[in-house]
Amino acid sequence: MERVPVLKIGDVLLVSIQIDMEDQVALQLQEDLADRIVATGCHGVIIDISALDIVDSFVGRTLATIASISRVLDAETVVVGMRPAVAITLVELGLSLPGIRTALNVELGMEMLARATDEAEPEEGDDEELPVPTP
Repeated sequence: MERVPVLKIGDVLLVSIQIDMEDQVALQLQEDLADRIVATGCHGVIIDISALDIVDSFVGRTLATIASISRVLDAETVVVGMRPAVAITLVELGLSLPGIRTALNVELGMEMLARATDEAEPEEGDDEELPVPTP
């Protein structure tokens, strides 16, 4: 069985799906990605599906599950490179892909994750000092 590689780029895991997403491959990716999030402590996941011509309901649900697992493990998921035909198919299948943000390409996905990280981190000097009780 083929496996989808998971690459670490800074604080982001990049998954570029270049093979047919058969059910077993999708399930293996789900497990591999969860393991890599925990092992690396990354806070972002980008799944590039630009090479996929079609996505069936099982793969669509698996992508949604991956996003949910990632969120529980403190990582945001962005799916990039979705072709119009794939988007149409997902909508026709009634798959809303909750928890998945999308971007047109990897570069825009990286920017989206960087903005999300910047918004989540307090800026320097934003820490409020608590009064020290006097005896």
